[in-house]
Amino acid sequence: MAGLVAAGVALAATSGCTVPVDAVAGVSVTEDGRLLGVMMVCGHRIDGASLYVESDDVDKAVEVGSWTADRPLGAGLTTWPLDAPAAGWTATRPLAALDARTTYALYGWTKDNSWSASSVSFTPSDLDRLAPGQVRYLEISDKGDESAVTVPKAEFAARACRDR
Repeated sequence: MAGLVAAGVALAATSGCTVPVDAVAGVSVTEDGRLLGVMMVCGHRIDGASLYVESDDVDKAVEVGSWTADRPLGAGLTTWPLDAPAAGWTATRPLAALDARTTYALYGWTKDNSWSASSVSFTPSDLDRLAPGQVRYLEISDKGDESAVTVPKAEFAARACRDR
């Protein structure tokens, strides 16, 4: 896939070459309804994540938040609040207000573009349907079909890397 570089982050587009995917991004909410980023790193590393307005036109992709991990994320599950400072994370672009009519995507990346995370798309109304402890992410079936699913966090941790 061709990439759009915004604030040093390669965002996936729809044709050409892409950064290899070795992590899965998801979203969740806290008990009080705050937005959480969720990242399951399968084997290599992820340095940060960006939230952007989803668009078929990469020239119109708008970043609305970006976070850099203080240390690269290794294999395993990590969560962090997207709307407030978090230990181990630096908000390189604090989260902008989300618009109810807009679709967003959370994407994981490395500073050197060696690895990436599959992105997850969502709207604010999708977030309203999430319960604490649930994760929304993009699941890829054995046939290669993609669909957004919502599962308990433990199930996400067990399933997200199974085909990577």
